[in-house]
Amino acid sequence: MSRPKISVIGAGNVGATTALMLAQLELGDVVLVDILEGMPQGKALDMMEMNPVYGYDVSITGTNSYEETANSDVVVITSGIPRKPGMSRDDLIATNTEIVKQVTENVARRSPNAILILVTNPLDAMVYIAHKVSGFPRERVMGMAGVLDAARFRSFIGMELGVSVENIHAFVLGGHGDDMVPLARATTVAGVPITELIPADRIESIIQRTRQGGGEIVALLKTGSAFYAPAVSAVEMVDAILRDKKKILPCCVLAQGEYGVDNTFVGLPVILGSKGVEKIFEIKLTKKESEELQLSAAHVKELCDHIEKMSGK
Repeated sequence: MSRPKISVIGAGNVGATTALMLAQLELGDVVLVDILEGMPQGKALDMMEMNPVYGYDVSITGTNSYEETANSDVVVITSGIPRKPGMSRDDLIATNTEIVKQVTENVARRSPNAILILVTNPLDAMVYIAHKVSGFPRERVMGMAGVLDAARFRSFIGMELGVSVENIHAFVLGGHGDDMVPLARATTVAGVPITELIPADRIESIIQRTRQGGGEIVALLKTGSAFYAPAVSAVEMVDAILRDKKKILPCCVLAQGEYGVDNTFVGLPVILGSKGVEKIFEIKLTKKESEELQLSAAHVKELCDHIEKMSGK
């Protein structure tokens, strides 16, 4: 039986780390694509030379062409540029929209049955672009953000309480940004809500730190952004899909009435399995939580409308 095929588009820090982790878990053969000549080939060869030490028997191919991605089962898209000093938000959006359009066209043409996982920022808007360009059903186009945001939330709770992160389960909904909605009452430590374990003011500061988690790392690194946690978050999604785990994970998906949000890409808890998003997992929200989610969804819709206007459509 042939192994699953996973293509990772973009061989920068996030893409290369994703490829390495996928190989180490032996989830399938990996194709690493980038426009820079020699770079994906060199990184792939370096990873292949780790095989004897780690003992994983999958193939890792580096290429500048999309031909090798044909018939991929899952495609992780990390291509794009980070915001640079002096660059306007509109410039960043315009550049990454164009990149994601081209990548999606190339991928969809060669792997019409693939499941797409977007990592490129601004995340929610890029998932919208990939869905529109690919023409794939909503089950097969999603974004990695909630897994990362929930991981950050869990990390900070673990640090606060001095407990194992394995005991912590977190819910984070909404867009990937300052208006994400971490649900404190649905976030638990060994089944106990954190609202019973951590004072309200400390919970609020942990939520704020979670919202600004990416910015905190950018400020520390000065010349780059987070890549270990984003990569492993994408890998968790690939793992749930290829192993048909039916795992409940927060992902950016197209809401069609769920949680009162319609025709907008937003972070919601979903059941991930071999078909992709097999179901949106609905929980009852309080009035305040629902209002926060609606506001977050409205901001995403605004951004998508802005992209439409920029592209003159």
